[in-house]
Parts: sequence; structure tokens; C-alpha cells
Amino acid sequence: MKTFSAKAAEVQRDWWVIDAANKHLGHVAVQAANLLRGKGKKIFTSHVDTGDFVIVINAGKVRIGGKKDVQKTYMSFSGFVGGHKHETFGARLERRPELLVERAVRGMIPHNRLGSAVYRKLKVYGGSEHPHSAQNPKNT
Repeated sequence: MKTFSAKAAEVQRDWWVIDAANKHLGHVAVQAANLLRGKGKKIFTSHVDTGDFVIVINAGKVRIGGKKDVQKTYMSFSGFVGGHKHETFGARLERRPELLVERAVRGMIPHNRLGSAVYRKLKVYGGSEHPHSAQNPKNT
């Protein structure tokens, strides 16, 4: 019996829509990461991009547990003196909610070239509208 290995050119890719309204950020990120990697497919191969495209809508209505909306902080550093910036979950949710979902999903996929290819198939929108209706996405 030979071991099956999927080829990236032969993978059938679907489009999925995840509605993040009133869902926990971690649950949305896990669902998106699994679809992006293709974990639910029979042809899943860990070193090949076998995943689907994922559209996340209503990112501005995502929730997080406990007091994390005021206690959890996101930090960025420009590399220059005084270049540290801190922002709470609530502040980022108001400013750009797409960044929250994108960062959560990014942490759940491989941190290499395969992960970069997988990450490009993620589309996140703060509202309920998206420009990908021509692809006939399925609801999860």
C-alpha cells in the first residue's frame, strides 16, 4: 500500500463564510484556521496547502471572555527608541476589528512559507458585507 500525498495543483478549493457576531474570538479563529489548513478534508497532507478560502464577517461584533476587553493588551515595536505602542482589546476592536481576527488566526497556522500561503486565503471584514459573492461561498 502506497502513502497518499496531495498535490497543491489538484486540490479543489471552496469558499466558506464565518459569521463572527457574538462568538468568542478563539472559537472563530480555530474554525477559520482548520478550514484554511484543510484539516477536515480526507486528502489533508501536512506539508501541502490543501485548505479552502475563508471569509470572516462581522469581526467588529466578536466577543472575548472575562475582563480581557480592558486587561488584554496588544503591543507593537517599530525598532526605534520610544517605538513601543500598547493598545487594549477594546480600543483595537473600535479602531480596526479585522486585526484581532487576523492575529488570532495567524497564531494558529504554521510560521513558515506554507503558513504564509495559507494566510493569504483569509479575508476578514468588520461589517456584514463582503465583495466575494461571485465565488458562491458556503456558510459554516
